[in-house]
Amino acid sequence: MQRHPGTQERVDLAYVWPSLAPPDPAEKAAAPGAPVQPIERLFVTIESAEGAMPPVERVETIYPRYLVAEPVAGPPGLTLRGFRKDTPYAGEELAFESSNPQHFLARCSRHGVVGSGGCLLEKRVGEASLTFRFPRAWLDDWQQVAKGIDTLMARLQAQR
Repeated sequence: MQRHPGTQERVDLAYVWPSLAPPDPAEKAAAPGAPVQPIERLFVTIESAEGAMPPVERVETIYPRYLVAEPVAGPPGLTLRGFRKDTPYAGEELAFESSNPQHFLARCSRHGVVGSGGCLLEKRVGEASLTFRFPRAWLDDWQQVAKGIDTLMARLQAQR
């Protein structure tokens, strides 16, 4: 979208991982043919939550009809629960904190579905919906990802 004065419908932000600093605007893209570097960015989309179902409600009312029967253990402290192949969410699974699913709950594509896989984690702050996007490989260090997201949310709320 183009920048314009006034209220924005949507704001997209990127942060360098794990420092959570803004990317250096002087940093140039890799030259054509250069090896692809892993994505070390945490992307955040902020938009109005108006009319959208809260993430917890979606997990409780929409997702259950599409999930496989049994969850499996993920990285330590995480549980993974896949979506059935005959559903709109085929090739994805929920990754959630085993002891507190509301703290960390992400919908992730499986490895090989889209590159190495990606995850979406949604949070609500008042009337705003925040969607955090990060590589699936970060699930191995999900506690640090959760801490980084909490830090960013606190930083963004302080700027209101």
